[in-house]
Amino acid sequence: MVDVSADLSSFSFETGLTEDEKELLYLRARSAGLTFCGSAHAAFLCKLVHLLRCIIKSHTANRDSLASGEDSDLCIGILGMGHMGKQLLLFLLEKSGIKPSHIKISSRRPESAVEFIQTGVECFFDNHRLAAWADILFLCCLPSHLPKVCADLHSRLSRRCLVYSFISGVPVTRLAQLLGHDFILKPQYDFVACDTADVWLSCTHLTRALTYPLLIEASCPLTVSSGIYLGLNWVCAVLYSLLNICTSTSLGSSDALSLINRIFKEKWPHAVELIAQSFISASYASSLLTEEPFPWISLADAQVKDTPLLCFLSSSKSMQQCISAAYKSLLETPAKLDSYSLM
Repeated sequence: MVDVSADLSSFSFETGLTEDEKELLYLRARSAGLTFCGSAHAAFLCKLVHLLRCIIKSHTANRDSLASGEDSDLCIGILGMGHMGKQLLLFLLEKSGIKPSHIKISSRRPESAVEFIQTGVECFFDNHRLAAWADILFLCCLPSHLPKVCADLHSRLSRRCLVYSFISGVPVTRLAQLLGHDFILKPQYDFVACDTADVWLSCTHLTRALTYPLLIEASCPLTVSSGIYLGLNWVCAVLYSLLNICTSTSLGSSDALSLINRIFKEKWPHAVELIAQSFISASYASSLLTEEPFPWISLADAQVKDTPLLCFLSSSKSMQQCISAAYKSLLETPAKLDSYSLM
């Protein structure tokens, strides 16, 4: 169908705005950019975790872990079906490779997700049920709903459940207190002054925007030229989350490092290998046996403190390039993780 108003300037969004109001148009682009970046970064995390679980399943085929009965497919929970929740769900369905049957939503208005239910996604209003089921739980509710949500989730989350919060205005340390849970990742975006409004305004139709390599490039977590910057603290938290997943399956430290390095080596062969001292202090690493799992890392603390991993990444341009290459490769490839080489 032809849009007969496409070239009529009188129908444009800017028509009728005062000069003072036009100065605020950059906020519209910023909002679109934040939605796209938030969804893209969440999909990147899901792909990494899914890949790691598949590799662990293959690696531990003869052990009592993921291979013996537990499905390596991720179970993704989304709490809240407002604007961010819907955009995230669209992105996950298009880019993450997660089966729709492995995505569940808890919303006060389940009817708002009726178009997604037809794809196999399940929607209901039961925060307790979602918390007990999910491997990764995305919080997309309003800040005003947070006290009730945290009361619902407190003591319901398994230690291995990774909580990813899009709730603004609530620091990760405070969220950890409210939930009684420290496996929490919260992106903290910074803004850099640059003229990128046209780039992000092309995100208004998300499914169309997903096909634009320029937007995938612009949303890279370590890119500052796009005006939206996530930075190394988030990258550190993502890598620590992969380490915790290995710890939760009782993998020895040597095996955990080997499997995590394997993911990134496939995307960037020249990457510097992660070693035990990359994640933990040299004194602790020196006493860690190869068959002994890494200690559990509090993601809440790792995002607000200087960690060995932050120091390592800050000084390793090669590893930063590796992260960027893996990000672009995973999001630009078709959303089919089953074809990933496990051997």
